[in-house]
Amino acid sequence: MTRSDNLRGIVAMLCAVAMFSLMDGGLKQLSGHYPPLQVAAIRSWASLPLVAAWLLASGATVGSLWRIRWPLHLLRGGLSVAMLAAFTYAIKRMPLSSAYALFFIAPLVITALSVPLLGEKVGPRRWVAIAVGMLGVLVVLRPTGEGVMTFAGLAVIGSAVAYALSAITVRVLHRTDSAQSMVLWTLLLSGIGATVLAWPQWAPLRGGDAWVIAAVGLCGFIGQVAITEAFRAGEASVVAPFEYSALAWGLGLDYLIWRTLPDGWTFVGAGIVVASGLYLIHRERRLAAAAAVVTPP
Repeated sequence: MTRSDNLRGIVAMLCAVAMFSLMDGGLKQLSGHYPPLQVAAIRSWASLPLVAAWLLASGATVGSLWRIRWPLHLLRGGLSVAMLAAFTYAIKRMPLSSAYALFFIAPLVITALSVPLLGEKVGPRRWVAIAVGMLGVLVVLRPTGEGVMTFAGLAVIGSAVAYALSAITVRVLHRTDSAQSMVLWTLLLSGIGATVLAWPQWAPLRGGDAWVIAAVGLCGFIGQVAITEAFRAGEASVVAPFEYSALAWGLGLDYLIWRTLPDGWTFVGAGIVVASGLYLIHRERRLAAAAAVVTPP
């Protein structure tokens, strides 16, 4: 890939992070009026019309969308419901920036779970990076201090684990299923599942929230398209670090809208987690480069 390709990927990733952060801000706003499962359902249904239009424009066929590995798609739908509901529950009770600080463990969890689930090899240096990242999580949580060791903090960690498991299923599905089918069925199945679970406590939608729901749907859709373009255009090891720009968005939204900021120790913990994630990305790039030298195309 050329430098211009990587630059395009970086710009796309920054756009994706911005859109997802604004979407999370909308989810936080909605969480004050609706139960977490209902917010998860709203997020899925709000983006679905735009995804349907995108599929039509991209020329996706019914056959390619229907011939899929259903068990893994159903699993992804369930994981998406759990991830969205847990994250919505958490951001109602804590600043976005604190939630992001904990959610950043997802890349570490993906690396750790790739060993038993995908049979990948993780060397001692990367295990050390994972352990250091988990130490950063403990700094943020601070179980015996004034940290965020609450149900909300644990919910973010649960959400990150669900996201990591979903990402691993994507690695498997990518071998046989199209990106369009993965986006469509994840949204549709999570929307159906969250709606069914939320129905007993479903709250009537308020007219004043229509613009927030529309913004959530639009930002979620643009973010999904942008992050897909980011990894298509640029090298993963180059564009992935820019996901951490979400922390800046979280801090900005927290201060501008809710006039709240995390404490200093949360920043320290977030720094440790981010540094561990960046090392893993760096290590992946070094290993990929070494493999390319050993087995040239």
